[in-house]
Amino acid sequence: MEGHQAASIWDTFTHEGFSFDGSTADVSADQYHHYREDVKLMHEMGLDAYRFSIACPRLIPDGRGEINQEGLEYYNNLIDELVLHGIHPHATIYHFDLPQVLQDEYGGLLCHHRFRGKKTTSEVCFKKFGDRVKHWVTVNEPSIEPIGGFDNGSQPPRRCSYPFGANCTGGDSSTEPYIAAHHLLLAHTAAVSLYRDKYKAAQGGQIGIAVLGWWHEPATSTPQDAAAAARMNDFHLGWPLGYGEYPPVMRRRVGDRLPRLSVAESARARGSFDFVVFNHYLILRVRSAERDEASQEPRDHYADAAVQRPHRVSSMGAGLGKLLEHQKLNYGNPPVLGFCSDRGQGDAPDATGEIVCDDDFMSEFLQGYLEVLNRSIRRAHCHCTHSKIDPSPSSRFPS
Repeated sequence: MEGHQAASIWDTFTHEGFSFDGSTADVSADQYHHYREDVKLMHEMGLDAYRFSIACPRLIPDGRGEINQEGLEYYNNLIDELVLHGIHPHATIYHFDLPQVLQDEYGGLLCHHRFRGKKTTSEVCFKKFGDRVKHWVTVNEPSIEPIGGFDNGSQPPRRCSYPFGANCTGGDSSTEPYIAAHHLLLAHTAAVSLYRDKYKAAQGGQIGIAVLGWWHEPATSTPQDAAAAARMNDFHLGWPLGYGEYPPVMRRRVGDRLPRLSVAESARARGSFDFVVFNHYLILRVRSAERDEASQEPRDHYADAAVQRPHRVSSMGAGLGKLLEHQKLNYGNPPVLGFCSDRGQGDAPDATGEIVCDDDFMSEFLQGYLEVLNRSIRRAHCHCTHSKIDPSPSSRFPS
């Protein structure tokens, strides 16, 4: 076994020609061979933290068996190099790259076996790297993989059903996104429980989850659109990490297609984070699309939320401020709220829609986000007491 990695579902996806630009990303940035140069550049830039993802197919090629020693050596070397240069390693354990063998043999995220495999991967990471890694992210964006992979089929493993996706091989857009998301939630809570029970006291680290923090706003001033935006924020952000249950609006609208948490699973989910990472990019404008709830037409995530497919708007910082305020007010303003780990914009489009390099635009873009973040931090510090989260979901979510 070479030090690179075994095939993941993304490798299969790109090699079958479904990537956005036709590339396979077999090499890409090639940090595997250039990590020393990369870390040196980070140090010269003055970075004091670096978030990276540990590829399961590189560390444990089949997701549940023997460790690939070359992959283990690579991650140890990368972490050592970061620490040597005074850069704190922030490691993500699962980032969309399910080993293809687990997809082939067990159905991937649709099978509860994936939950057990995630615990195995987490244990190896904690045991081998936890003496130096003090910030762990269990799962990256657990809301986007179920939508892209199991609702509209735009991402691997390309499962969907008519009329919600195209060019998919099998799938059920009405049920599978919720099943996949639920199993990612169980994988997260298992990893957190493992770390807290077995490693946290000795290693002194923190563990959390990375949430895709899109912010939804009404497209118009109508009450219907305002209600639709609120529903979409609950569907998108209302994971059972704070209250131990899905929002009542989801439970009512999705019904039996939404998996249920057992009493024990609910207890593990509640408060299962030391911090929340937000990957924030934009505001989505939402229009209501209410329909007869007795209709027998197939429904997917957006139909259940009764919204049209949202229109994307770059927020230049405003969306991040509203997202952070939402989390502060609705999740008890925990002392460690989050790190903004994904946030960017390539370049400004010109009048024709072509991308052009524009350093002034990028400077203005980043400045806008930093100003909003600074105001949010100041408001959080002015909140003198940290309220406790009421464990009852009805205390927060409308029904």
